[in-house]
Parts: sequence; C-alpha cells; structure tokens
Amino acid sequence: MKVLHVITSLHFGGAEKLMVDLLPRLCNSEDKVDLLLFDGTRTPFYEMLEERGVKIYHLTMGGNVYNPINVFRIIKYLRLYDIIHTHNTAPQLFVAITTIFLRKKIVTTEHSTSNRRRNWSWYRWLDKWMYSRYQNIICISDQASENLCKYIEPIKKKVLVIYNGVDVGQIFNSQPSITLKDQFHNCVTAIMVGRFCYQKDQKTVIQAYKLLPSKHHILFAGTGPLMNECKELAYTLGVAERVHFLGNRIDIPVLLKSVDLVILSSHFEGLSLASIEGMASGKPFLASDVDGLREIVKGNGVLFPHENADALANEIEKLCNEPLYREEIIHKCCEKSISYDISIMAQKYKNVYQSIIKS
Repeated sequence: MKVLHVITSLHFGGAEKLMVDLLPRLCNSEDKVDLLLFDGTRTPFYEMLEERGVKIYHLTMGGNVYNPINVFRIIKYLRLYDIIHTHNTAPQLFVAITTIFLRKKIVTTEHSTSNRRRNWSWYRWLDKWMYSRYQNIICISDQASENLCKYIEPIKKKVLVIYNGVDVGQIFNSQPSITLKDQFHNCVTAIMVGRFCYQKDQKTVIQAYKLLPSKHHILFAGTGPLMNECKELAYTLGVAERVHFLGNRIDIPVLLKSVDLVILSSHFEGLSLASIEGMASGKPFLASDVDGLREIVKGNGVLFPHENADALANEIEKLCNEPLYREEIIHKCCEKSISYDISIMAQKYKNVYQSIIKS
C-alpha cells in the first residue's frame, strides 16, 4: 500500500508536528508513506522527517500555496499512490479538484473544531462539494466531528473520529534543562506552547501574570503574527521582565519538564497536541474552557473560563499553595494522556487505509 500525505508546509504548527511524529510510524516493509508539501521551505520539522527516512516532495519554495496552478502541479505525484491523505485547506481543496479527472481514493483530516471559512456563507457550497469527494473525513476530536456535521450535515456517514496522539513516553521521560532551572531559580515558571495567531489567547495569560506575585514567570514557545502585540501588552502592563518569548523550539519535551506549570489559553482548538503534551509532562496542566480543550481536560487538568485572567491567576496560586491538589491534578493528567499515545493513533490510521483499499 502506498500512501501520500499532502500538507501546506512544515512550518511550526500542530498538524505539521503530527507529520513528524506520525508518518515514520506508518511506514513498514509493506507500506510506503511519503509527504508532499505545497511550500517546501526547509524547517526543523522538515529536517527531522528527513532524518527519520520519510521521502518529501515539494511544489515550490515559499510562494502562494493557493496558486491555482498547484492543482496541475500535484497530479504527477498523486498518480504514484493508492491513497492520498490531505491536511489543511489548500491541499484539501486542490486534491479534491484533481479527482474530477484523476480517479484516486482520498481521505482528509480536520484538525480543528472551527475555521474562518465556516463564517463565509458563500463558501459553504464549495466546502460541501469538496468534502463529498472524500472517502473518509477524520476528525481529531468529538467536538470537531460534531461541529463539522452541523456545518455540512450530508457528510455524516463519511466522518470518523481518531484522536490526535503524541509520544507520551518520550515526553514523560525527558530530562529538564539545568540551564533553564538555574536561570529561574527560586521562581515559579509556566510555559505555553503555540503560535501567536487568532486561535490562541496568549493575551489572557499575560494579563493573569499582572495579577500574580513577582516570583511568577511565563515562557511562550512559538512565533506568529500576533507576537508583537503580546510583547507590547506585557510592556504596557509592566510585566515584560517576567514574560519570556522563546521563539520556535524543537525541544518542547525538555521545556515542559523544566517548568512548574503548563498552560494552554485558546479561543478554540481541535484536539491540541500541545494539550496532550502538557498533560503527559508530569506537571499541572491548565487550559481554557473552550471547544477542543474541554473534552480532554475536564475532570483531569484545570479548566479556567475563556478570557478570564482573574480565574487563571487564582488557579495558578491554588496549584502553588496546595501540594495535595497539585499532585492530584498531575496524576489525573498523566493517566489521561496515556490514551492519546501516538501508537494508538497510528494503528487507527492504518485501519482506515486498509478499509479504503478494500472498498
């Protein structure tokens, strides 16, 4: 069986990180699994996949991934594979278009509970047609599935849920950075991993740190278009010395093990890899009470009301001041994370491919 995954790029992001962890696990002596990028810019994720033996094709270096010419560029690659598996909007749409004149079995993964195009009423007809071309639509959480089926009801029979996964063992067994521990000696440190984009809510975290004692420091791993706004907010609130912007990092497991708390503040999620990594880290995990986080964190980690900096600050203080409560949260998070190990996800993907081949 030959499977080609198609994604926009390997810049930093949840779906992109999933390619790094998942694709090597799908390959074996009988199955060939490769990757096609619309934007072939070399990144740390690109190099990690190369090192793990995954073959990578690309259409261009940079440029507009929505260039209509890409519809024709991808055909020569699609012809070589039994199944095409797409991720992100441009690959989803362009691969669907190619099925008009190229008969291929195609599957896609919905990585979020929502997206901006669902707010465009004029676009719904195109989404409805696009999804109709796919044999299966994999949603990464129950909430993602529910929202998608509400948006386009006729596709219900094609939708199935396969939860995202991470290498739980690698994260739990990672060792902390001595340098980082020394840098923040006698401080209480937390980290949030995620892009600075419309989906994430770093601003609420920064506002919460205005309310916390000066020993509290927050680290942000990631970059994005809203990062400068967040830096300005930290400066305006007078907490710039306690808010640290680390940029894109590939040593996330080490960072998670080096801090005291892990936070994910968002407006919405799919089933965030960062949330599973946080819960597997052996540290208390706090998250916004929003779609895509609620279903995994409720009853395990700590949920705080969306955009409520006061509630977040209070929860941080409680975790610091109540050791038994802290240990209870850590235990529940670790227990929950085991069910999201990447090996379980990989086997379920293989089952989908085998079912499609037989159909």
